[in-house]
Amino acid sequence: MVYDGILLGLIVGLFRGGFRYGLHQFAALKLRGGWIFPLLLLAQFFIFFLQERLEWVASINGYLFAAVYVTGLAFLWLNRRYKGFTLIWIGVFLNFIVMAVNGGRMPVSVDASAVLGPYYVDMLREGGAVSKHYMMDASTHLSFLGDIIPLSSPYPRTQVISIGDVVMNIGIFLFIQYMMVNRTGEAVQPVNSIRPEEIRTDSKEGRSFP
Repeated sequence: MVYDGILLGLIVGLFRGGFRYGLHQFAALKLRGGWIFPLLLLAQFFIFFLQERLEWVASINGYLFAAVYVTGLAFLWLNRRYKGFTLIWIGVFLNFIVMAVNGGRMPVSVDASAVLGPYYVDMLREGGAVSKHYMMDASTHLSFLGDIIPLSSPYPRTQVISIGDVVMNIGIFLFIQYMMVNRTGEAVQPVNSIRPEEIRTDSKEGRSFP
């Protein structure tokens, strides 16, 4: 779901004329602990890859994902001065909380997951985890924070998301708009514009010219 907020933010930013300004802003962006983010992406990729091949990784994948979330929260907190990052932090925290109280996995509503097709629903009903997810039941804690919101046509991607996902993506969208859209008018100026300090006055004739 995080990719949805990024893609939507970029598309809207481009329509608002943010290509040139956005490239400049992103090139100049300096995040505290910026090296952490790519490492988190790699860590999640390896967890997904290895849990299908090594039983001991599958048995502790909940703890591994929890460690990824905690590290991600620390990274977001370090950069909370940027617009949208506080909302991203809240969204990630909501997802982390519901996973933490449910054994490190995200509970998924069976009714909501119907949009994903019978194969996915059958996997949930069998009791096995689908990556980091499991079927929501009566023993689930904080179920309202789980994946309970189904998205399907006309939405471009069929998926089931949580309240935390929604909050997180709003934050991502706001951050990208902040980065891409120039609200000051200072970044882009006409090539032939003349700045006041470049104007000098002819003392004899009283005329001003570049």
